Amino acid sequence: MSATPSISAIVRDAEWLAHRYDPGHDAVHFRRVARERRATVPFLTDLHLGEEESPVIVRRADCRGAREDPSPPLHFLFHSAYCASTMLAQLLDQPGVATSLSEPVLLNDMVGWRRRGAVPGDHARVMDDALALLGRGFAPGEAVVVKPSNIFNPLARGALTLRPEARAILLYAPLRAFLLSVGRKGMWCRLWCRELLEGYLADGFVGLGFEPRDYFRQSDLQVAAIGWLAQQQAFVALLAWAPDRIATLDSETLTADPVAAARAAMVHLGLAADPETLAAHPALGRNSKSGANFTPGERQRDLAAAEAAYGEEIEQVVGWAEVVADQAGIVLTLPQQLLPR
Repeated sequence: MSATPSISAIVRDAEWLAHRYDPGHDAVHFRRVARERRATVPFLTDLHLGEEESPVIVRRADCRGAREDPSPPLHFLFHSAYCASTMLAQLLDQPGVATSLSEPVLLNDMVGWRRRGAVPGDHARVMDDALALLGRGFAPGEAVVVKPSNIFNPLARGALTLRPEARAILLYAPLRAFLLSVGRKGMWCRLWCRELLEGYLADGFVGLGFEPRDYFRQSDLQVAAIGWLAQQQAFVALLAWAPDRIATLDSETLTADPVAAARAAMVHLGLAADPETLAAHPALGRNSKSGANFTPGERQRDLAAAEAAYGEEIEQVVGWAEVVADQAGIVLTLPQQLLPR
C-alpha cells in the first residue's frame, strides 16, 4: 500500500478532491478522484463515487499554508434544477481549457454549517478556503467551473463576492418545463421539492408574502413552483447586482442547440471555445444522469409524456404561479440571455 502523499502534494494536486468540511475540527476531508472518473458520474457525491472509508483529513490552516498562488480562474454555473445543467457542466470540461465540478459536497457542507448557526465571519473565511481548494485545475492555466447544487443558491452572492474576478451563468428551466419534470419524476421528486423549500425558508430565501401555514395547504406542484419562483427572484437580484459578470440561459435554448449554447457559455466565461471540440464531446451522446446512450429529442418526448399525464394540473399551477410572480414583481423569463430564444 502506497504512503499518503504530503499535505503540500495533496493540496497542489487537483486529483485530490476537497470533499467535506468538518467544522468541529476545522478540517477538510480529501478523496482521490481522477479526472476520468469524474467524467463518468453526474455528481461528485458519495452516492455516485462510492463511500470513501479512509479520507485524508487535513487541518484547514495546513491547507492554506500549502496552497499555490496565483489560483486558476474560477467561475460558477448556478441553476434551479431540471434544466440540463449537468450536461452543460460536462460540455465545459475540456482538458487544458477548463475542468468542471458538478455539485461538490464541500459546498453543501457550507450550506449545512450556515444553517446550524455558523458565525458569519468564520463562515466567510472557511468559504474562501473552500473555493480555493475547489478552484484547482489539472493543468497550468486551466480554469475551474463549479456547478453547485441548487441548495447553494442562497450563498451565490457571497461566493461571487469572495471571487470578484469570477463570472457566472444562471441556468433555469421555464416554469412549465420545470413542473413537467417534477411531475414525471414522481413522488420522491415531489418530496425533494418540499425539502428544498424547507431549506430555503430556513435560509430566509423566500419572500413571496406567504405565511408558514400556507405551505401546508399547497399541492406538491404548488410547492415546487414556490421553490422555482424563489430562485427566479434571487437570480433577478443577482443580475441587478453584477450585470457585467452574469449571463442567463434557459434549458430549452440549451437543449435545442447545445453546441451553440456551450460555446456562448465559454465565451462569457473567458474560455477558449472550439466548436469542433464541443460537437464531438461525449456528453452530447449520453444521458447526463444515467450515462446511457442519449437519443435526439429524448428530453422533449419525456416532457410531452408528462404533459399528457399532468397537463391539466400543471396548467392550473402555472396560472396560479403567474399571479404570485406578478404580485412579487418576478419575471418568468430572465434577461441577459447568452443566446436569443
